[in-house]
Amino acid sequence: MDRKAMIRAYKENGPPMGVWAVRNTADDKVLIGASLNAPGRLNRERFTLENGSHPSRALQADWDRLGETAFTFEVLDTLDATDGPDDDASEDLAELRAMWLEKLALPAEKLYPARG
Repeated sequence: MDRKAMIRAYKENGPPMGVWAVRNTADDKVLIGASLNAPGRLNRERFTLENGSHPSRALQADWDRLGETAFTFEVLDTLDATDGPDDDASEDLAELRAMWLEKLALPAEKLYPARG
C-alpha cells in the first residue's frame, strides 16, 4: 500500500479503539484501560510516567523505583470501527475491558488503580 492510500485508510477508519495494558514485569502488576484511541492512550500513559505526572500514584512510584525497562505497553484487544460518527462505543469498550479483567483473573493487589 502506498503512503497516500495508508493515510486515506487511517482517516477513514480512525485510530484503533480497544483495551490496553501497562504491565510492571518486575512485580506482575498491571493497569488495564479502554480507549477510543488505544495506541494514543498508551503514548499518553508513557508520557505522564516519564514526566512524573501519572494520576496513579502507585504506578508512578513503581516506575520511579524500577525504571522504564520494567514496564511494557500493549494493546490487548481492539473493537471494529462503529458504523457512523455519532455511534458511541463507550459501553462496548467498558464491556470489553470487563471481559479482559475477568479473563486475566488478577487479584486486586495486582491491579493498579487508575487514579490515586
